[in-house]
Amino acid sequence: MNYPIRAIRYALVIAMITLPISLRVSAQDSPPPKPTGPAISPEFSFEGHYVRVKGSKMYYVDEGEGDPILFLHGNPTSSYLWRNVIPYATPHGRVIAVDLIGMGQSGKPDVDYRFTTHAQYLEAFIDALKLTNITLVVHDWGSALGMDFARRNPDRVNGIVFMEAIVPPAMPIPSYEAMGDGGEFFRNVRTPGIGEEMILQNNMFVEVVLPDLGTVRTLTDAERQAYRAPYPTPGSRKPTLVWPREVPIAGEPADVLAIIERNGVWLHQTSIPKLMFYADPGAFGGPEVATYFAENLKNIETNYVGPGYHFIQEDHPHLIGRQLADWLRRHK
Repeated sequence: MNYPIRAIRYALVIAMITLPISLRVSAQDSPPPKPTGPAISPEFSFEGHYVRVKGSKMYYVDEGEGDPILFLHGNPTSSYLWRNVIPYATPHGRVIAVDLIGMGQSGKPDVDYRFTTHAQYLEAFIDALKLTNITLVVHDWGSALGMDFARRNPDRVNGIVFMEAIVPPAMPIPSYEAMGDGGEFFRNVRTPGIGEEMILQNNMFVEVVLPDLGTVRTLTDAERQAYRAPYPTPGSRKPTLVWPREVPIAGEPADVLAIIERNGVWLHQTSIPKLMFYADPGAFGGPEVATYFAENLKNIETNYVGPGYHFIQEDHPHLIGRQLADWLRRHK
């Protein structure tokens, strides 16, 4: 299946960060309708825990009992992303939602925050908690990290639930030109000096991409503040700058490209139970990707949640939670 699927749409929307606010609405397609249903709570009402990992500490939620259900977030979020989904999963196992190193309430060691470094910290976290028989629930870069771990540790993972995943066919991206206007945004983010101003100084992923461009509904002030809290200074925002520089575009970075491609092969070959959530139009995992996976992967279910872009947990957490709970019940 050919790139860019719905990822181009996301890149184009990201590119509009540089447009005057008055031009953004007219430049976009007509937005999808806002979601309806139960209220989406801004509260994060879980007891937090810390574990020492590689000389630092990682924060996590630990609710319920039984085989672990490990939730992994991406950029620029944290375990807070899963706050309205977690209660649906706790009757079906031990729910663990971790903040990746340098993100959320986890420690911020002086490391490079590249994909391989995150993978080392994540595996050390899983080892520290002695987790086996894991069901992964993953999003964005958390999907690539989770698939990488599952591929290398097949005896420790029983199933995977993913949404807006960084995996073929949406990734890798063959060129900046293939992204249309969005290619310029990624060129700028990856240009020394310019990227630092955009992400470290202006905190664009937290202040603009997530709340204004990545969701259908409007996030509340409390939700915006919860996502903003881990990144009060330019130095604290380093992970949110490194992540877009890890996106495999035009063959670079080569090591991440190789991992993403290996993850894609693994996803096609493995027979473990899989569940994909998708929205329309989506970003990296819209209807076309869901159709492709349904036709090409083994033992997979695909569930449509409604209108949405990238952070679909903020638009449809209750539907995701209910469908996840049903899938867990049937694949326990």
